[in-house]
Amino acid sequence: MTMQTIQANNYPIYFNETATEALNLHISNNKYSNIFIIVDSNTNEFCLPKLLPAIETDLNVEIIEFEAGEENKNIETCVEIWKVLTELGGDRKSLVLNLGGGVVTDLGGFVASTFKRGVDFIHIPTTLLSMVDASVGGKNGVDLGNLKNQIGVINVPSMVLIDTQYLETVPQNEMRSGLAEMLKHGLIYDKKYWEEFLDISTIDFDALDQLIYRSVEIKNEIVKQDPTEKNIRKALNFGHTLGHAIEGYFLESESKTTLLHGEAIAVGMILESFISWKKGLISKEEYIQIKSVLKSIYDDVIFEEEDIEPIMELLIHDKKNEYGSIQFALIEGIGKIKINQEVENELILEAFEDYKS
Repeated sequence: MTMQTIQANNYPIYFNETATEALNLHISNNKYSNIFIIVDSNTNEFCLPKLLPAIETDLNVEIIEFEAGEENKNIETCVEIWKVLTELGGDRKSLVLNLGGGVVTDLGGFVASTFKRGVDFIHIPTTLLSMVDASVGGKNGVDLGNLKNQIGVINVPSMVLIDTQYLETVPQNEMRSGLAEMLKHGLIYDKKYWEEFLDISTIDFDALDQLIYRSVEIKNEIVKQDPTEKNIRKALNFGHTLGHAIEGYFLESESKTTLLHGEAIAVGMILESFISWKKGLISKEEYIQIKSVLKSIYDDVIFEEEDIEPIMELLIHDKKNEYGSIQFALIEGIGKIKINQEVENELILEAFEDYKS
């Protein structure tokens, strides 16, 4: 079935068959000088062969590739790409297409937003995570060491093109990673949507398009109310305050296997649901339901005693902090959120203990 275009803040989100059409119309209606497609080593191999033949243009199209992986989402990679853009004749009238997962769209959006003080860019997300999360809301940026998304801008693309055919090339663990953000959207905003995931074995993946569509719709509804994250948009940080710290620690630590974003966020959601329960915001039954659903989908992450301290350290640098205090977005019943919640360290430690049990 055809999915309606979603209107975000100042840009449209097109789905499946309408996406290519919209892209070609956009290119022909704007006097661009040339087109650059930013890819990583994975999307260059698996997704570019699908995109390239679909672009109808006489303009010069250049491919800029960087090595896949969160560890390359940094300013050094940006510097390399800015240099290449300059060498290949990039100017104010260039168009940048970001073809890839969240790392590509985050970094590519930042590169385009800052090159020549900003050129037009279009996101073409190719993973489940980037479709339901990174593609909506105009956040672009890079990591600073192990501090996630510490450097960046909020700047919207000309459009976002979501084509679920790209998901055929995505490995299972990456699909699960994207699912975490969809589960989050249900927990913070739509109880009925959350309930569609209660038994993962019954999900009809032909219905995945509809689930993705609803997820994008939820994120967009939240972002439209609060584009610059002064208020309700903070709801989207549920699971991310602890999740980002865990993800950053596992990325930097020599002895740890790097976690996918969704794997870290799933742990963060369990921990922050525990905190919500202990603060009297959700019932014990709701907490147990959340914990068992998430643990049925994601493998347990092993935390040693010595891991907790450095994770707590990373919380201090979380960009959601204000005036030196750590701000959590907690759930108040499934489908509702309470923002700007301060949480004592003892309670965070207790949450880790409970997770391990």
